This record gives sequence, structure tokens and C-alpha cells, in this order.
Amino acid sequence: MKIEVLSQKPEYFKEEWPKQYEIFHWFEFVCGIPHSLFMISTYKENGKPNACLHSWSSFSGDGGDFFAVMPGILRHSHTFKNIVRTKEFCINFLSRDYFESCRKTVEENSYENDEFALGGFTLEPSKTIQSPRIKESFLSLECRLEMEKDLSQKGIASLIIGKVQTIAIDENFSNNLDNRYGEDGFMFNIHQPKNPLNAEGKFSGIGVIDMIKKY
Repeated sequence: MKIEVLSQKPEYFKEEWPKQYEIFHWFEFVCGIPHSLFMISTYKENGKPNACLHSWSSFSGDGGDFFAVMPGILRHSHTFKNIVRTKEFCINFLSRDYFESCRKTVEENSYENDEFALGGFTLEPSKTIQSPRIKESFLSLECRLEMEKDLSQKGIASLIIGKVQTIAIDENFSNNLDNRYGEDGFMFNIHQPKNPLNAEGKFSGIGVIDMIKKY
């Protein structure tokens, strides 16, 4: 038997922090779908580097171009304003060893802060855009803004689509494909999955890929 969950949020789904179910749709917590974690790097208008921990995205394309598709970019954030202003951004994938460093850029992200310095990251020039890369990342995607859209029309978050201009990949991950997966590879966001029948579920976490079969 399957549990069918309709769009009307039950009363027992109580907010655990202010505006939780405005910033995130409550379906997200019911589904518990993991997404890759990465850092978006841009420059603030004052010239300070900005670093934003993000997830909820996909990366795909066709014979024309390759795209980064990123919903959930908050419109009041430095990152959104920087991307709209400069029409570019860089996506940086880091291993789980850097998770706490990534979190520091979330906790202390005022306009005056150098968020690379706060996270202990090394600024690396990009090849085709002005936005910086994170040197410690094993994979970086330099992107130019292709589209921005407020999907819900509530002025809360936007879908950002970037066209990938250049890929920078660490030679250890380029030469040994297995290194991209497992403990030293991609991080995944496990965002507080909840039981749809009673809203139980308090933990969030990060995960890695356990490759069980090659074909």
C-alpha cells in the first residue's frame, strides 16, 4: 500500500524555525530526496568574495550546451544579487572534509565579510569569468547566467540556470575516476526527511556515494 500525500499541509507539520515552510515547500521534507552539495562563488558589489553552500540542483544538457539548473536561490541573498548583477557564477564541488568550512560561510555571511577567508578557502582565478573558483574544490563549473525565474511568483526564491563555459577538474579525479565517488568525492544533502503521517524526523545529514555495481 502507498501513502498518498496531497498538497494541503497537515496541521501537525509545525515550523521548527520561522518561515521554514515559506523558504522550503513541506513536500521536500516528505520526499527526502538527496541532492549534491556544492559551493557557489561570486563577488559582492564591494569586491569581497562570496561563497554560498547550496544543493537542490541538477546538471545536464544536449548537443548544444551543458547547464547548471539551480532552484531555491533566495532572492534576498548576496548570491542571487551577485549573479543577477554580474551575469555569472562558479560552482565548486568539495569533499566531505570541507563540510564544516562550508558551514562557516553560512553562519557568518555579512556583506562586509570575505567568505573565502571565513571558510579557509583559497581563491583561484577562473578561466572564462570574473567570479573566483575555490582552489580546494575537485570540480568547478564556470557559468554564465542563462535564465532567472521566480517559479512560485512569491518573491522568495528563484530558479537560476547557468550555461557552463569551462570545467576545471583536479588531475587526481581526472586520472582516477573512482576517486570522484565514495568518501573523498561528491557530498550529498539529506535534508531532514519526515514521516508524512506524523511529521516525525529531526535529523539532517550529508552522504556520499557507495558505488555497488559498475556496468
